Amino acid sequence: MKKVFALVSVLLVMAMFLGACGKTPATEPPAASSDPLRIAVVSPSSVNDLAFTQSISDALKVLKAEMGDGLEYAFSENMFVVDDAAAAIRDYANKGYDIVIAHGSQYGSSLQEIAPDFPETVFAWGTTVDTFGMANVHAYEAASDQGGYVNGVMAGMLTQTKIIGVVGPIETGDAKLYVDGFVAGAKSVDPTIDVRVTYIGSFSDVALAAEAATTHIAAGADILTGSAQMVVGAIGKAEESGLYWFGTQADQNSFAPKTVVASQVYHWENILREIISLRAAGTLGGHTFTASLQNGGQVITFNPEVTISDEIKTKVEETIAGINDGSIVIPKP
Repeated sequence: MKKVFALVSVLLVMAMFLGACGKTPATEPPAASSDPLRIAVVSPSSVNDLAFTQSISDALKVLKAEMGDGLEYAFSENMFVVDDAAAAIRDYANKGYDIVIAHGSQYGSSLQEIAPDFPETVFAWGTTVDTFGMANVHAYEAASDQGGYVNGVMAGMLTQTKIIGVVGPIETGDAKLYVDGFVAGAKSVDPTIDVRVTYIGSFSDVALAAEAATTHIAAGADILTGSAQMVVGAIGKAEESGLYWFGTQADQNSFAPKTVVASQVYHWENILREIISLRAAGTLGGHTFTASLQNGGQVITFNPEVTISDEIKTKVEETIAGINDGSIVIPKP
């Protein structure tokens, strides 16, 4: 009799246990994760390059200030060698980072190889429009011809010699867009202005940028501009000669306070917010984003140390409004 009682007791306990286990999923929702969002960035130059890499670094600082402990981010800078960048991208994905940003158009082929191995990781790269048709890859670009056009208008109104020098890196991506927009903006003021463009074939060669700037100055240029991290060499030459400079990508005012008139500044944080929101909704890729004057992805920042006329400021406001409402169409070269 004792054996029968014991057996019945065991069966009752097991039934209660199994019944409790069966009810748990239906009555208790899974607990929300308290883990911070983790973002990693791989970029070809330094975070204080006053150009392309600094622009994405500044964006992450803005998001960190907004999200606090809800965001952790890591940065691999100076990844100019594509193989080194690819290793860093894969390493971040292996470590479980939620979003991995390949901030350089040279990293596309690496993403094509790496992204399929990590289907739960969000990848983003720029500046480009190509997502490769992959469900976990976003692309982003800057409509840098817009800010370039605005800078060109200002330069066209300021030049006395009617010769303006442009120092470009490689004729591609947002650098080419900026240069083309700048030329169009300057010539919209006066078609006779001679805008001389030199592409040095490098994003990083500071000495070559300085040499190109020197050539422009010798030819009579009284205003210079350029794009990419190597332009610090050209800005230095403009400063030495007492000329004006117009910047792009990041705020370059602090580098040469008496030389930089204004900078077109990228605000990638607006796009990063969208990527974060899409991930929260279950969309890991497939979107292309554009930073523009209209959506706040680009902002013209004036240097308070350089005085420009109210006429120029008014023209800038009118030009930005015209680009935004479509009444100004920037011509393609």
